[in-house]
Amino acid sequence: MPVNPADSPVFGALYGTDAMRACMGEMAYLQRMLDVEAALARAQARLGIVPPAAAQAITDAALAEKLNLPALAAATRNTGYPVVGLVRQLSQLAGPDAGRWTHWGATTQDIMDTAVVLQVREGLALIRAELLAVNAGFAQMARTHRATVMAGRTHLQHALPVTFGYKVAVWLSPLLTMLERLDQLRPRVEKLQFGGAAGTLASLGDQGLAVQDALAKELGLASPDIPWHVARDGIAEAVGFLGLLCGALSKIATDVILMMQTEVAEVAEPHQEGRGGSSTMPQKRNPISCEYIIAQSRGVHALVPQMLAAMAQDQERGTGPWQTEPLAVGQAFLLAHGALAQARVLAEGLTVDVARMQRNLDSTGGLIVAEQVMMGLAPALGRGEAHHVVNHACDLALQQGAPLAQVLMADPQVSARLSAAEVARLTDPSAYLGSTQAFIDRVLARLG
Repeated sequence: MPVNPADSPVFGALYGTDAMRACMGEMAYLQRMLDVEAALARAQARLGIVPPAAAQAITDAALAEKLNLPALAAATRNTGYPVVGLVRQLSQLAGPDAGRWTHWGATTQDIMDTAVVLQVREGLALIRAELLAVNAGFAQMARTHRATVMAGRTHLQHALPVTFGYKVAVWLSPLLTMLERLDQLRPRVEKLQFGGAAGTLASLGDQGLAVQDALAKELGLASPDIPWHVARDGIAEAVGFLGLLCGALSKIATDVILMMQTEVAEVAEPHQEGRGGSSTMPQKRNPISCEYIIAQSRGVHALVPQMLAAMAQDQERGTGPWQTEPLAVGQAFLLAHGALAQARVLAEGLTVDVARMQRNLDSTGGLIVAEQVMMGLAPALGRGEAHHVVNHACDLALQQGAPLAQVLMADPQVSARLSAAEVARLTDPSAYLGSTQAFIDRVLARLG
């Protein structure tokens, strides 16, 4: 039975996605190792090292469902790695004439690392597709609500007015950058690992580089400048990227959770019967997607240091750090994709209560634009004195429960310099939005 909830048939519905489980699961890993072995045989056949018939037989036999898993588990327990047992079974399945050509010139870590790279390539493609959908959803939301004025908050208190479209654009901008990062890192990550016992390809003589290049071409991977058995920055970067992505998603989830509070109630996760309900409180609609974005993101963030620590590889083959990576890579991809899937729920279905945003904006009687009043008075009074006057008016408005405009017009220093119409304009939140529209346009322009 699974220990990690993300791998559970029940709790797995809350963590990760079936698509990423299929990509990163053990059977997929075994198949990718077999894919590498088969590709190696084909590459070497093209170079005249392996008989073409043997390469074909090895390729035909390289199917994970043909493996004897209990025997492979026993061999793995004995040697510490699955490749020895896997190659033995592959050789038997290919037949004696072809089987003797399997794993020619390779080492265990070549097969395992390249298999991981193939999984990572597929995993990044899944991440990219989901990220595109999330970005498209938030982009449409930013367009729809670009003029929906709401209270901007700092330190969880009203600060200045913004628009909800602006807020969404702030969410979207880092996600657009994540897409750029993903595309930039893929050439650094999707590289073949093939170096033989100590990374020199000595067993292949003067054909080592030719085999390396042919194998890379066979698998559609980049050929590295040098084997990276003990240079783990590529794999670490991939998981580090997932950590950054989850950090950006966590900010969105945190905002939505705060905006879903009963006293705020400006947005809500899309509703469906029973979702976010309570076993005792029928009225509850809890922020389930947000909670699982944050939970899965924290899981990814806990795995990033593990990958960074695994970069401390000793000599030409690590004694322990490399073995920690499988505990992190698959889970990081699974949880990150799960967080993205939950973010897509928000991006494509978030309920926005425009009327509630307006009521919350109006709840302080114009205090949210005190800065605008101060800047309006500053040319006449000087900035320092204007700040003092408006600060005093804000204190009175809070004490009296009166609108800021009313208190301001009762102050001779203000009424002598500003008309009632001017004060009304200066206390209108929709008149103090700065460059929000330009910023939204800049972010949306990045969609291409």
